[in-house]
Amino acid sequence: MARQEQVLLLEPQQELRFRGPFTDVVTATLKLANPTDRNVCFKVKTTAPRRYCVRPNSGVIDAGTSINVSVMLQPFDYDPNEKSKHKFMVQSLLAPPDMTDTEGVWKDAKPEDLMDSKLKCVFDMPAENEKTHEMESNKISTSLSKSESSTLSMKSMASSLDDGEVKKIMEECKRLQMEVQRLREENKQIRQEDDGLRMRKSTVMSAPHSSPAMRVKEEGLSTRVIALIVLFFVVGVIVGKLAL
Repeated sequence: MARQEQVLLLEPQQELRFRGPFTDVVTATLKLANPTDRNVCFKVKTTAPRRYCVRPNSGVIDAGTSINVSVMLQPFDYDPNEKSKHKFMVQSLLAPPDMTDTEGVWKDAKPEDLMDSKLKCVFDMPAENEKTHEMESNKISTSLSKSESSTLSMKSMASSLDDGEVKKIMEECKRLQMEVQRLREENKQIRQEDDGLRMRKSTVMSAPHSSPAMRVKEEGLSTRVIALIVLFFVVGVIVGKLAL
């Protein structure tokens, strides 16, 4: 006996599209609608269970309602030459009026009571210029959100302060500016003193280079003075003896 035609309405009907880059989790949404007047049990199955996370992957859709199933593709190394062979199947079953155990209903179901729909997976990798545009758009939106949040925080801070607090903050800023100026002056004075010490030190260090010549001159002068004194003494002695 042929299986029944699927009573659930699927959106999309034939394929699930996943848009790259696939360096992070990519999610596609599958909508399941129940247009009948009976509750419908469903299951979502895939040929690659390790590559996808499906939430919810089973359950009951009440009459006249719908649910959204999130199909999350896990990150992987995309190869454009490799065609996707992954497929999904949505299996459904009309729930009995007195259903208490969903798993029991699936186990007791006859093959002709089961309904299914199949979808294939399609991977779309954006072009380089599209990826660049998306990255720039993300950066712009991020910077705008940061600037807006900072502006809002400043406005909220300003609105929460009264005039007295604002005046205190201004006085504190002025005092800090004066303190900074004073520290700059002290730093400048210390630098000048360090420069003076360096100059004096360099003068002291250069003095020994000229000391030998100075010592020769001083020794020459002292020798001449002693010789003149001795000469004057001898002359004096001789003149004194002649006078006697």
